[in-house]
Amino acid sequence: MSTAVQPLEAAALQRIEADALRLSPEERAALAERLWASVEGSDVPDPAWEAEIRRRMQEVDSGAVQCRPWDEVMAELRAKHRG
Repeated sequence: MSTAVQPLEAAALQRIEADALRLSPEERAALAERLWASVEGSDVPDPAWEAEIRRRMQEVDSGAVQCRPWDEVMAELRAKHRG
């Protein structure tokens, strides 16, 4: 199976992407989860990941770790790796 995208497929993908970007952040996140599940082939999360997610959520809930906004983290990483 070829992974190259044909011109008509590329145009369709661009339309789909444009439509998806008009969704709210919550709707885009839900769509991304559904798309990823279709690629991954299973809606059942790996038990190890479930345990890791629970552990991380407990750390946040207990105050052991503090969450940071994504844009702040990305700006810091970009500045760090600019050289």
